[in-house]
Amino acid sequence: MSDQSKFSRRDILKLSGGAFGLAAMTSVIPGLASKAAAEGKELVVGFIYTGPRDDFGWNQSHAVAANEIRKMDNVRVLEQENVPETEQVVNVMESMIRLDGATVVFATSFGYWDFILRTATANPEVLFVHAGGLWKKGDPVNTIGYRGFMEEGHYCAGIAAGRLTKTNRIGFIGSHPLYFLFNNCNGFTLGAQSVNPDVTCQVIMTGSWNDPSREAEAVNSMVDQGVDVVVANTDSPQVVIETAERRGIYTVGYHTDQSSLAPKGFLTGSEWNWGRGADFVKAWRDDTDYPNLLRAGFKGDMVRLSPFGSAVTEDIQAEVLAARQGFRDDTLKLYKGPLKDSRGNTVIQEGEVIANDDQPFKLTVDWFVEGTRGDTGAKKS
Repeated sequence: MSDQSKFSRRDILKLSGGAFGLAAMTSVIPGLASKAAAEGKELVVGFIYTGPRDDFGWNQSHAVAANEIRKMDNVRVLEQENVPETEQVVNVMESMIRLDGATVVFATSFGYWDFILRTATANPEVLFVHAGGLWKKGDPVNTIGYRGFMEEGHYCAGIAAGRLTKTNRIGFIGSHPLYFLFNNCNGFTLGAQSVNPDVTCQVIMTGSWNDPSREAEAVNSMVDQGVDVVVANTDSPQVVIETAERRGIYTVGYHTDQSSLAPKGFLTGSEWNWGRGADFVKAWRDDTDYPNLLRAGFKGDMVRLSPFGSAVTEDIQAEVLAARQGFRDDTLKLYKGPLKDSRGNTVIQEGEVIANDDQPFKLTVDWFVEGTRGDTGAKKS
């Protein structure tokens, strides 16, 4: 992670007279967090969600982290649901800070970032954590961005899909054609093809992060075309998984554990480990170094697998877990040549291997791998 920087609370206090300006300097309380810890006072941590915390999706994955942080000694967690990506999130953050005494704020929605930057500059005594992994040099040092390489989890789940499909047709339902959805779909497809080269992957993009009707339609359309394993990259895969269960096909989860939604058809899933945020809280409280940018996969414990469903035999489980270990010890690479995209273009040359943490490469992926069909991407050649 060449673009990662490390700061401690001490560094922020040194910078407060310059980079943050006079307004920020007047609001600094030297040693606030470490002093509170020494005196045995509770540290208040705020979590802000763009939707309900029990959505079986993106928001719930952060609520799981909030529950983990709540278990820390002398920590009190506040939660606010259904906060839109507008000026309203600034009001919620300021309220948590001014009225509730929060000195760490997890603003979890991707679209909160610009509001975080502004609020962090005005509140250098508070640590702001964002789930987008967008931090860059020059951004406030009291902000953190972290994110997982979820394509690794999708690859592992794809192995189970490739072994259990009877039609050799799997499906990927996405929201928008963004780099991480391309990578996730590629991981899912390549994982399946690693154990079953005959697999093809049908792709449908709904054009929305949250459109239950369109998502249900996508599942039904796929099933009617012979797809018998699906995964959804939307805010909440709940509707997709429940619809697939009713239609009698297999499903793979995303964001958090959705196994309870499909007792018969759930295989496994790719989960965020936002609980790594506890490390940031501890560092802030103890006045020790923390990273401003953390991007990692299984190797860095930012990605986890959901429990295996009843259909996943011990032999298949062993294959999935072997792949996870391959990502952990860096012996398995997701992207390696020769590799073609869905239009037949060579995107990785023979002998070329892409490092799993090569962000410059992954951020530019706007293509699906060979074997995907349907709504296969924004880039045309």
